Amino acid sequence: MFQPSQDDVRRFFCAAYRRHVAGDPLTPMDALAARWIAEHPEYHADLADEAAALAAIYTVEEGRTNPFLHLSMHLSIEEQCRIDQPQGIHQAVALLAARHGTLHAAHHEVMECLGEMIWTSQRSGLPPDGLAYLDAVRRRAMR
Repeated sequence: MFQPSQDDVRRFFCAAYRRHVAGDPLTPMDALAARWIAEHPEYHADLADEAAALAAIYTVEEGRTNPFLHLSMHLSIEEQCRIDQPQGIHQAVALLAARHGTLHAAHHEVMECLGEMIWTSQRSGLPPDGLAYLDAVRRRAMR
């Protein structure tokens, strides 16, 4: 399984942003990243300076979102929906997007569920519970 390092992830997003801004050809993954980057202009300065991006440390105490984690979660959710894994996530996210009016807003709610699943897994030492995650997304879509 491919497991990129923190620096690999940051370089990828910085390069995708740089190519997008320059109007250079994008790979399919670059294009997907560029779409989510466009939704987050507040991250553009972070992405424009690769050296600073590689050196940056994001802590909870700063009260600032890690743009690379946030964008990575968008890509993860996009891929989950594309392959419908866990089964039913595509429909649940579509319902949530219809409820909110945008896929972007739906993704942000899904991120809360995804983050909770990962936190619970790390805390318990058990594998991530995809069914609990899916149920949490469905509950939000049905509110």
